[in-house]
Amino acid sequence: MLPVQILKDSAHEERGESARLSSFVGAIAIGDLVKSTLGPKGMDKILISGNPESAGGIKVTNDGATILKSIGVDNPAAKVLVVHMSMTQDHEVGDGTTSVTVLAAELLKEAEKLVNQRIHPQTIISGYRRALGIAQEALKKSSIESGDNIREDLLKIARTTLGSKILSQHKEHFAQLAVDAVLRLKGSGNLDAIQIIKKLGGSMNESYLDEGFLLEKLPGMFQPRRVEKAKILIANTPMDTDKVKVFGSRVRVDGVAKVAELEAAEKLKMKEKVDKILGHNCNVFINRQLIYNYPEQLFADAKVMAIEHADFEGIERLALVLGGEIVSTFDSPQTAQFGYCDLIEEVMIGEDRLLRFSGVKLGEACSVVLRGATQQILEESERSLHDALCVLVTHVKESKTVAGAGASEILMSTAIAMEAQKVAGKEALAVEAFGRALAQLPTIICDNAGLDSAELVTKLRAEHANGRHSFGIGKLFRFLMAYDSIAFTDIEKGEVADVTKLGVIESYNVKLCMVSSAAEATEQILRVDDIIKAAPRARAPDNRPC
Repeated sequence: MLPVQILKDSAHEERGESARLSSFVGAIAIGDLVKSTLGPKGMDKILISGNPESAGGIKVTNDGATILKSIGVDNPAAKVLVVHMSMTQDHEVGDGTTSVTVLAAELLKEAEKLVNQRIHPQTIISGYRRALGIAQEALKKSSIESGDNIREDLLKIARTTLGSKILSQHKEHFAQLAVDAVLRLKGSGNLDAIQIIKKLGGSMNESYLDEGFLLEKLPGMFQPRRVEKAKILIANTPMDTDKVKVFGSRVRVDGVAKVAELEAAEKLKMKEKVDKILGHNCNVFINRQLIYNYPEQLFADAKVMAIEHADFEGIERLALVLGGEIVSTFDSPQTAQFGYCDLIEEVMIGEDRLLRFSGVKLGEACSVVLRGATQQILEESERSLHDALCVLVTHVKESKTVAGAGASEILMSTAIAMEAQKVAGKEALAVEAFGRALAQLPTIICDNAGLDSAELVTKLRAEHANGRHSFGIGKLFRFLMAYDSIAFTDIEKGEVADVTKLGVIESYNVKLCMVSSAAEATEQILRVDDIIKAAPRARAPDNRPC
């Protein structure tokens, strides 16, 4: 029987082993790309956009989420890792994107070996599911409630998180800063109340937490520079609403006097809008759009502070922090919801002047001012601090900790290896493969630090087999040696150490999400046996004359 063509000529299909190999290769390549950034001694990547001269055209980072967002990926399996899994990890818990991508790639490497042994993908998926359940149970049993020591645990988690980022040299300073900011939220977890402002100049250790809300804008000329007991109207309205805005429109007049009449009519309309705003009896007016010179003068005459061109993100955050609502019409003053704060004043940061809102209605609101020598350092510092804040907020919601420095991965790997002996059939091979993939994470961390991974990981396995489940790669965390003098001796010898005594702990939720997301993404890729690329949309010929 002759083959029948079903797809269009320009459509493309890959089947069976070819499709599976294509999926494996793409996903594993993404894991290999980011694995050198894993751990406290991970390396950075330089990301260059299409226009390196533009703002943000060059980024220097080891943040997995930033790297994966910036690269253009065409392979469908790689997109599953980049777009779905790693971005979900970033949105859910804020950190662990590199770990989850590397673990998924290692799981696929092990699955590829099993497929080559003629083990069916559904058998591998079944084994991976069983191994995931064992790993989750082992992790849950090893977790410890923070209880009354939550601040101390938050500081340790912040130090561990920042230890692999650009802020590692000043991690003590930034850990205190991040914990203070998160504890101000009083458990709400609303990160919009924490504003991060980047100011070029100075050194990173000059960064600080300001308990007020900072806005990078200034009031107009001859307006009040300081307002106490501020009643604030927040708006998003055009102040030039009556100007002719139709593209290509023309206004013809028969004399210069008519031009003056048009200008006077325009001013009158502006004045009417300003009078409506002043009718709200507010002493501060903040607009997302421009205010222009004439309305600015009218506000100055009325002794009202008017702030223009506050960007959308800034004005949304202002409305949240001040307790007001953004309005666009001014006909009903009685229905407008105002924002309030005790004091608005100008402050200097470096050579820049900003407005500081103190005593805001949302009491937990604060601003973090980052200083740095270059724009790239500031951007990377912001990404690092944001990751730490997300992890701390996640921990506040469920205050459970697990050992870091590879201890949790070896713990889960050891538990899986023991349970795999009780599983019969080919499924046992998949369960063992899951455990081997987990053990690759501490191996990669050691390799990135230039340590003898074979020596350290085998020692870790021996310690965990003997019941010491809090032992991890202590040598990597020499900076925390002050917590335990005995452990310090072990570290100097290059031995493994009890990392919980060293203060190297991680949030239970972050680790659980990392393992679960990697297993689910791997399962999704393993199920693929056919890749069909649809034909591109046909474009109609352009018959217009040149």
